[in-house]
Amino acid sequence: MDEGFQFIDIIFFAMIAAFLVLRLRGVLGRRDGHQGKIQNPFKNRPSEKQDNNIIAMPDRTDPHADESPVKESVLDAGESDDPVVRGLMEIQRANPDFESEDFISGSKIAFELILGAYASGDTGTLKPLLSAEVFADFSQAIRDREQAGETLEDTLVGIKSADIVEAYLEGRTVNITIKFFSDQINATRDENGDVVDGNPNSVIEVTDFWTFARDTKSHNPNWTLIATSSLD
Repeated sequence: MDEGFQFIDIIFFAMIAAFLVLRLRGVLGRRDGHQGKIQNPFKNRPSEKQDNNIIAMPDRTDPHADESPVKESVLDAGESDDPVVRGLMEIQRANPDFESEDFISGSKIAFELILGAYASGDTGTLKPLLSAEVFADFSQAIRDREQAGETLEDTLVGIKSADIVEAYLEGRTVNITIKFFSDQINATRDENGDVVDGNPNSVIEVTDFWTFARDTKSHNPNWTLIATSSLD
């Protein structure tokens, strides 16, 4: 008799466990392989409030997008002698929703994301963020590193400053160059783990110039990195 009750108890608790599992799956959801993807820091989101990490550009699907008032922040400067200010004025007239501070915030995220992807050899992350020419250069450098059996350790300690140093319209394409001043730890190791370049225990100051571009008439809201250079 006791064995019968024990069997019923087992069935009862098994039913409770199955019920709890189903409830948890309903609340937490199931991983389908699409979670955890890195978002493009320059890509607009379909929401009324823009995230600070997103560069707001006018929606070209809206026929009234170009009729919105031009922001006062840059245009108040009048006829400035500063070529950067003049360039931003021109860009803002062509793209009324453009905000330089939002762009700088997004560029910082892109800077960290691209450096990390390049160091780890993650071409899948790099491809949508780079122009075809820059992607080809980065990909070749990654292949050369892999063939040599080398690994790159590139740690971004922090970005000290990020400033727009060039801004202009070329036809319908916006071009903006950011000067990044950052602290980094760079070291390259061979297949045996020995350091062949850089110093894994030393923080260095690095100055980079990155140029981002976007076609103002394109429905694609993404910006791409089209050129890089650095001060040795």
